[in-house]
Amino acid sequence: MQGLNAVALAALLFLISIGLTLIFGIMRIVNFAHGALYMLGAYAGFTIAAWTGSYGLALALAPLAVAAIGIVLEAVVLRPLYRREHGAFLLVTFGLALVIGEAIRLGWGPDPRRLPIPPALAGSVTILGAPFPTYRLFLAVTGAVVAVALWQFLARTRLGLLIRATSQNAEMVHALGVDVQVVRAGVFGLGCGLAALGGVMATPLVSAHLGMGVNVVVDAFVIVIIGGMGSFGGSIVGSLLVGLVQTFGNFYLPDLALAAIYLTMIAVLVLRPRGLFGHEE
Repeated sequence: MQGLNAVALAALLFLISIGLTLIFGIMRIVNFAHGALYMLGAYAGFTIAAWTGSYGLALALAPLAVAAIGIVLEAVVLRPLYRREHGAFLLVTFGLALVIGEAIRLGWGPDPRRLPIPPALAGSVTILGAPFPTYRLFLAVTGAVVAVALWQFLARTRLGLLIRATSQNAEMVHALGVDVQVVRAGVFGLGCGLAALGGVMATPLVSAHLGMGVNVVVDAFVIVIIGGMGSFGGSIVGSLLVGLVQTFGNFYLPDLALAAIYLTMIAVLVLRPRGLFGHEE
């Protein structure tokens, strides 16, 4: 069962880290506001579920709302910085994280908000003769479905081809008549929406609270570094590796679980400085 718990945790970490990976891989932006957008998704999901009584609507609408906010932020805050050094994005996205966190505090207050597990996903199922929480199985399946859907979207569709071409040579894509700014805005919105989806799915397990984005964005950066900056496959493998280390570390060596994650990252960087699937620019 610990293996399945690790896969469920890896699926949740993948939903968060893949947005960070897409934004860096295509836009070359290290988005320090990613954790705050994950937190915003958790609070938005709680509110939508409280208003409508539907967890399914929260899953659908909260990521869309945060994706729309991300598109606006890209257009208003990030777009004027594309001709500047990359360090400008670090400072601005860090400032965005602070602004979003303060906005959440003013909007929802300092108290944690807990979204209950929906009745259809409560309880447990029997796997290999042992009970396993249904909601964690739902997390694992959703993570796998999102991974396959994203891969198919990027590899098989014309829009996915444009996104990949923009990441490699934006000037050439622009010369072909494609509005690169729209592509970049869409990618940033997609990354923000995926972070929010992770926030909604995490809220039945951990209460939405101020600061919840800090720990998760650290885990997401560790995954991206282990897998290789901007690597889709690396994000999947990195999520599985961190999920396994966290789950088995907390079970067998709880005092050393956190250190084990960083030691894993250091070991990977010693062997492959650009991450498992990273490549030279």
